Amino acid sequence: MTHHVIESVEQYRKLRGDGHKMNYDKSMSVIDQHIRDFLGMSTFLTIASVDAEGRMDVSPKGDPPGFVKVVDDHTLAIPDRPGNRRADTFTNVLQNPSVALICLVPGMDETMRVNGKASVTTDPDLLATMEVNGHTPEIALLIHVEEAFIHCGKALKRGKVWDSDAQIDRSTYPKMGEVMFDHGKYGEKYDTTRERITELAQEDYDENVY
Repeated sequence: MTHHVIESVEQYRKLRGDGHKMNYDKSMSVIDQHIRDFLGMSTFLTIASVDAEGRMDVSPKGDPPGFVKVVDDHTLAIPDRPGNRRADTFTNVLQNPSVALICLVPGMDETMRVNGKASVTTDPDLLATMEVNGHTPEIALLIHVEEAFIHCGKALKRGKVWDSDAQIDRSTYPKMGEVMFDHGKYGEKYDTTRERITELAQEDYDENVY
């Protein structure tokens, strides 16, 4: 199959063409009212980051509407919530600040894409605005926006992301703890069982969302 591999931008463009100039002109370097309104409704995003050696990561972030704070016309802030303590995004941006976000609004097929540079802050005044259910984050990401634009909803339409008829029966796939146990070979490495890891994963959901 190697002789079918596209190896250059020129090859790709010859095959697929280029986007209309309008698709580039829609990019913003400032956070206008449309972007503010979209982020004010967003409850979920994914953020891509890369470490000093070029290894990529994409992490999910979710919270009530408005959790992505607009600090000023060029800056966003995203709170850190309890997670698995791997801290892939935070350790990556401390090595390489480049990040990319895709922000979603429940029920809306269009997404908001943001590219920029990130840093980590412990500013108490900012963090105080991010309190949820009595829990204030200890750190947050600051995103200096270099590019932001609305992205069409074709991908979410094709994937039927918000279509209730497309939702699976959750029992058809193992629980998170079961997958963790199998992937990590915990039975060989730790004095524990599949059932116990499954219980701990569920307890984490029940008690440590905030």
